[in-house]
Amino acid sequence: MTKRLSKLASDLLVVTTGEPAGIGPELCLSLAGRPGAGKLVIIADPDMLRARAALLGLSIPMHKYAAGKPLATVGLNVLPHPLARTAVCGKPDPANAKSLLSGLRRAVDGCLAGEFAAMVTAPLQKSMINDAGIPFTGHTEYLAALTDTKVPVMLLVANQLRVALVTTHLPLRDVAASLSTEAIVAVLEVLHTDLSTKFNIAEPQIVVCGLNPHAGEGGHLGGEDEAIIRPAVERCRAQGMAIRGPLPADTAFTPAAGNPHAILAMYHDQGLPVIKHAGFGKAVNVTLGLPVTRTSVDHGTALDLAGKGSADPGSLLAAIDLAAELAAG
Repeated sequence: MTKRLSKLASDLLVVTTGEPAGIGPELCLSLAGRPGAGKLVIIADPDMLRARAALLGLSIPMHKYAAGKPLATVGLNVLPHPLARTAVCGKPDPANAKSLLSGLRRAVDGCLAGEFAAMVTAPLQKSMINDAGIPFTGHTEYLAALTDTKVPVMLLVANQLRVALVTTHLPLRDVAASLSTEAIVAVLEVLHTDLSTKFNIAEPQIVVCGLNPHAGEGGHLGGEDEAIIRPAVERCRAQGMAIRGPLPADTAFTPAAGNPHAILAMYHDQGLPVIKHAGFGKAVNVTLGLPVTRTSVDHGTALDLAGKGSADPGSLLAAIDLAAELAAG
């Protein structure tokens, strides 16, 4: 499953509802009646969706999706994928973990086969899947494993700001030890390629953050910046990429760094707080390096909001718009 099995034969987008005890299902329900809803296929347990709609006082027609058949233009088109147990708002159930992961596999398979042009994912509750005895650190890593992708890259997009990560879901104490020049080069190559091919940027300009305060202060605040990160930048520059760094992270996100097409952060909470401050509720998570186009929301499952009807669908709508744009090339 390392590359597409056919050219895109579809302009349909497939959407997974994420953790059924969270806000994902009601975000998906909010898609009904919006422009373009007739091009969306929701992978979900229909009974779960109907129960959530009833809880919210919504009357939404739901139509069973079947490959090759015309989609309904009113309501939601649902690809049935039953849960093991009835979902309860705010209470994730590990019994449903396998169903949720197999739903992701169905979405990936459909994209690889050209049945769907791209996939959009609502958030999952990682702890619930781990409680089921299944090692799971996030969508990015799971989708990479499904598609035999060696270097998946997490990219967050908020308007014109794009932030990619070298490491993703790691404890902070493990970040420095996990960095290597080779790994950073591999991430930069994927980032540069996908900025060119998926975002249609002819000559991507990339700024690379240092790991330590002041990018190591010449080695006085840590040696990783000079020993590991700078050689990666120089190697990529030798390949003809327009890359600068390592810059102190508190400089890389300021006007002093210019106006790069993307910024590469070394770890999760070095880059994500900035992107979320810039566009929380409207930002989009994109997984680069995959043989399929995948976008996602920029927030979590919000278990405390589930079933209250107050969840903001802005990030899901932005993820759908960006998925359609990237898939269209």
